Amino acid sequence: MPNQDFVGLVNSLQATAEAALGELNASSALARQDGLTATPDRARQTATRSLRLLTMLAEKTRGNLDMTEADLLSQAVTQLRERLAN
Repeated sequence: MPNQDFVGLVNSLQATAEAALGELNASSALARQDGLTATPDRARQTATRSLRLLTMLAEKTRGNLDMTEADLLSQAVTQLRERLAN
């Protein structure tokens, strides 16, 4: 059974990146309001920072996650890498 705090952390970092990139409507508005997406460069920096944190988390927890947690983290990293590559 996945640790809910871990799931929440991964989802939070992914949502921050998606909001910065304009993929979440309500969250994107809040991110703009908080100054996280003031400019396209700032939005990309915010998303890249979230990706770096998720990548570090994946490296540091390798071998210590259950299958559900590992899949969640892997998918989050993959999706953000693809999004930032475009």
